[in-house]
Parts: sequence; structure tokens; C-alpha cells
Amino acid sequence: MRRQNNFDFLRLIFAVFVIISHSYPLSGSQSCDWLCDLTNGKLMLSYIGVKGFFIISGYLIFQSLLRSKDWIDYIWKRFLRLFPALFVVLVLTVILGVFVYEGIGAYLMNKSIYTYIGKNLSLFRLQYGISGIFENNIYGNAINGSLWTLCYEFSMYVIISILFFFRNNVKTLHLLFGLLYLSFAVFFFLSKKGYEFHFYQLQSSYLIELGLFFLGGSFLALLKIDEFKYIKIVIIVSLFLVLLTELLIQDSIIFRFLLWPILIITVGLQATKHLKDIGNRIGDISYGIYIYGFPIQQSLMHFFKLNAIELMVISIPLSVLFGYLSWHLIENRMLRFKNSHPKVFVKRILNFRMILF
Repeated sequence: MRRQNNFDFLRLIFAVFVIISHSYPLSGSQSCDWLCDLTNGKLMLSYIGVKGFFIISGYLIFQSLLRSKDWIDYIWKRFLRLFPALFVVLVLTVILGVFVYEGIGAYLMNKSIYTYIGKNLSLFRLQYGISGIFENNIYGNAINGSLWTLCYEFSMYVIISILFFFRNNVKTLHLLFGLLYLSFAVFFFLSKKGYEFHFYQLQSSYLIELGLFFLGGSFLALLKIDEFKYIKIVIIVSLFLVLLTELLIQDSIIFRFLLWPILIITVGLQATKHLKDIGNRIGDISYGIYIYGFPIQQSLMHFFKLNAIELMVISIPLSVLFGYLSWHLIENRMLRFKNSHPKVFVKRILNFRMILF
């Protein structure tokens, strides 16, 4: 049984937010989602969705780091959570190509097929397209545009892993975390002045921005905010401050780094009736929704040429379905190996290959 809180529900909603926002550019709509319209482009649902994912990840992953038996155990859990489901969606995408291919020559003679899976599994050398697939769509040559955030997510897993070696020394842990957060804050202001570096698809400005949201969640885990007695008061105050800063301050991103993690984590810690046990009922399907949503929407546009609302209405339940299947057939099964040594996992895979061949 999963712990009863609102985190699974929030992540599900955040994943749906991304699909809603994507429905507009993928369908060729000149408008944007309702939040974008309401805020004159200042905010989009996908912005809240992605940042919300990073905040919750920061909170939960930092706790996982502190609980891990050793550094390898921590990295192994992160590998199982991220890569098996990603590998499957990439394989299915290549298979999908057989049915949507519009390129010149035979599909299997297309060299970009054979680099698609490997490059995207690397996270940092993404290959968004395969020649001849979705190139005639309105948003052409992008099969799965959602994958861009994964290299930043994984980078934050690695960056905070250095704190593992100081987890038993509370003062040192707090000091190093403070220095890490301060470093990100300094680099944020430098990035605003044009200082930036690239490592394949990874851009420092995105890493710093997403990393600050991630670290905001981690900081609340470090403070053990779940033990705070007046957490409902914190929710009310943080919600008021979020609305105030978003409505009255033109460039409110600095306040977002501080206020959004507090609001999202405190709401997530609640056990709201009908929402708290959604993970127990259907599983943690948000990651599956996120990685399947984009190719599902592109496929729908390939076959049916929908408008934004039609694309949204059809793609959301389909993405939820694939997210459900991904969790129960792949993700949850892979997580059964989280307390096993990686050698056990490899041995099972090799045995499976022996059965097939």
C-alpha cells in the first residue's frame, strides 16, 4: 500500500496540464490554454505541470536519498523509475513508425530508426524525430517533445546524490545543502545576464531554473515540513502569497522559487478524501501519461487533423490509459527490483532473453 497523501493526484493533474497545453501548438491553434489567456502569456498549464513535477520530485527523491542503503542503491532506484518505461515507449514509437511512415524508401532502410532509441536513452543527446514520421504534421518532425525534461531531472538526481555521503552529519548536511542552493541562485542571476553553457541538449539556464524548483522541494524535506503542526495555515498563507505575487508582480519567478514549493508540497502532504488513495486505486500513472501524451497527440493529428479542443478531449483519456498500462505492466514490475542488487536484475533479463531465443 502507498502512503495516503495527495502527491499521486497532483502529479496526475500536472501530467494532464502538459497535455492540455500541448494540444494548442500540436493542432496549429493560434491561441493557448486558458491559464495562458488569463495571464496574457505569463503562465501556462504546462509550466505549472513541469515545475510541479520537479518540486514533488525534489521532495520525494531527497527522502529516498536519505533512506538509501548506499549510493549505488539510490542510483539503482532512480534507474528503475526512469529508464525501463522510457525504453518501452521508445520501442513502441519505432513500431508505430511502420503505420505512420511517409518517407522516401523502405522504412527499415531509414538510418534514423536505429539511432532513435539509443540517443534518447542517453537523455542528453535527444533525437526528436525519425525521417518520414510526422513530418507532415502541423508540429512536424517531433515524435516526443516531452522528453526534453528528463535530462534535467536525471541531472538533479546526480547533483543531490553528493549529499548522501553527509547524511549522518546533520550540521554538515544543512550547510552543504545551503551552499548548493546558493550556488544555483547565483548561477540563476548569471544566466539572466547571458552566461550560459550547453552540454548536448542540456542548457544551464533550464538546469538552474528547474533545479531551483527541485531544490525547493528538497529543502522542505530537509526541514521535515510534514511534522509541522500548522500546515493548513501554511497552505492558506502560501496560496494567498502566490496569487498576490503572480497578479501584482511582473517578473515573479524569484517568488515562485520560494512560494510554489511550499504551496505544492503542503497541499501534497494533505490526505484529501477521494484523492489521497488514488495511487492505491490506479497506481502512479503520471510518468506514463507524460511520456506517452506527446506521441499519442501527434498520432491523432496524423490520422484525424483535429482542432485543439478535440485533440485535448481525445488524447487525455488515451494518455491516461497508456499511463495506467505503463505503470502496471512496466514501472511497478521494475520497482520490485529496487531492493535487489543490479546483478539480479541483469540476470533476470538475460534469462528472459534465453527463453526467447
